[in-house]
Amino acid sequence: KGVKEFVVEAVAAAGPLACPPYTVGVGVGGGEDMCMNLAKKALLRPLFQYHQDENISTLEKELLELLNKLEIGAMGLGEGPSVLDVHMEFAARHPASLPVGVVISCWALRHAGATIDSEGNVAWHPTDAIHYVVKK
Repeated sequence: KGVKEFVVEAVAAAGPLACPPYTVGVGVGGGEDMCMNLAKKALLRPLFQYHQDENISTLEKELLELLNKLEIGAMGLGEGPSVLDVHMEFAARHPASLPVGVVISCWALRHAGATIDSEGNVAWHPTDAIHYVVKK
């Protein structure tokens, strides 16, 4: 409950200032530095690729639903999705603490992959996930 509230408050505080719709990375556990690194790492996961742990995947989807109820909308105009996706990563923590890091990326977050062979040739592999959102 506390993690959800914190994430919703962080995105609500950003409002339209960070160019929505957003991709939200959440890191939980470790220390302050680790949870922020986990949140940044979470952003690297392609859109709509949820955590392999079913409990975390469920939490990501619940947060996505809650965040879109903020109705920030595309470019902060209230129309369309406020958040495209939420990704979470976790680390061990001390029972007396619960560090949470939230990293918000604008709609222009881009993903691509590349394969480099032994001769130095590069083959790019862009993703099509964002096209799914636009066509949906």
